[in-house]
Amino acid sequence: MKLIGPFSQIITLASISLKGAVKDEQLEIIENGGILVEEGIIKKVDNFNLLRKTFPDVELEEIQRSQVLFPGFIDSHTHICFGGNRSKDFAMRLNGKTYLEIAESGGGIWSTVINTRKESREDLVKSTLEKVHRSLKNGITTIEIKSGYGLSVNDELKILESINEVRNQAKSDVLPTFLGAHMKPRDFDGSNPEYLELLVNEVFPVLKERNLAKRIDIFTEKSAFSVEDSRNYLQKAKENGFDMTIHADQFTPGGSLLAVEFGAMSADHLEFSSDEEIRALANSSVVATALPGASIGLGMQYAPARRLLDAGACLSIASDWNPGSAPMGDLLTQASILATFEKLSMAETLSALTFRAAKALNLMDRGTLEPGKKADFISFPTGDFRDIIYYQGQMKPNVVWRNGVSI
Repeated sequence: MKLIGPFSQIITLASISLKGAVKDEQLEIIENGGILVEEGIIKKVDNFNLLRKTFPDVELEEIQRSQVLFPGFIDSHTHICFGGNRSKDFAMRLNGKTYLEIAESGGGIWSTVINTRKESREDLVKSTLEKVHRSLKNGITTIEIKSGYGLSVNDELKILESINEVRNQAKSDVLPTFLGAHMKPRDFDGSNPEYLELLVNEVFPVLKERNLAKRIDIFTEKSAFSVEDSRNYLQKAKENGFDMTIHADQFTPGGSLLAVEFGAMSADHLEFSSDEEIRALANSSVVATALPGASIGLGMQYAPARRLLDAGACLSIASDWNPGSAPMGDLLTQASILATFEKLSMAETLSALTFRAAKALNLMDRGTLEPGKKADFISFPTGDFRDIIYYQGQMKPNVVWRNGVSI
């Protein structure tokens, strides 16, 4: 066993419920705290001096300066396996062009598909691994990565193979998600339902046989796949035993109701969720995932995070890091901005980056600092946890521990 500390404060998040609003006063804060770990698992969190007296013979990793300890952050929605960039799109958007106009001029998702198809698997692994390492330095110890920029059977499998190679090499935990249903490819000679049927018949069996992904995503939107097309696809995913998540309510409502219908792990985006969708999410086990990076990148409204929490929903916050609508990729900065505009408490914001985000990925073994959980945690160079959100992402972690080992 190893004892790490003392920390000025340890924010365990262990006493916070999975759903609903949270006051900062509800946070469990251990002053002069220590954390005892063994074989990558947290054994005990308590006052450092008490732990040192109780376990005098354990290995000691002593902290020399004022620091605050949190669970590792979890980014449950990213698209960071891609080729090229879309700075041209962003410039056009700043000059008043719409999403549709940009796509019709050769930009948008399809331009990234073209660039990604040109990339070798080796190049995709290298560029994606660099992004994962950057995220880890920023405190993200678990990260989800979607496919979706191949949009053919072979290219989607190439991307998933690349993500799985990144998972093998990365120091953080990487979870792949299959998003072949990002949009119907322009070079597919058939209807939306026919394209989805192709994915079901030719990709689903390979995912299971080769264990490339256990999660399925679909972009449910008028510009991508209708609610009815999505329903049929998700039914096949459910029959095949996949976890499900949905790009929902980004420009029009409806997708989140589908997520509730199918018991999806999460409904992500939600910028256009109405009172009906908010009530449905709050009365379900579906995690409502806000993606402020997309709102910033597109210059549009944020997901109604305050209303979701007040209604009783489980809110997570993810970066949506992608080359088009959310190129920033800085989760803590985005969460701090969302907190400002949606009036989220610091406790709500931190919960949305940790254990509530873990639930969106169906990972219940992390996200809080308590016995039995994974020893993934991060420290910041301050004595007051409130500084983290106050500095709006500009204060970065100074130490990251994975499985109880600093990296």
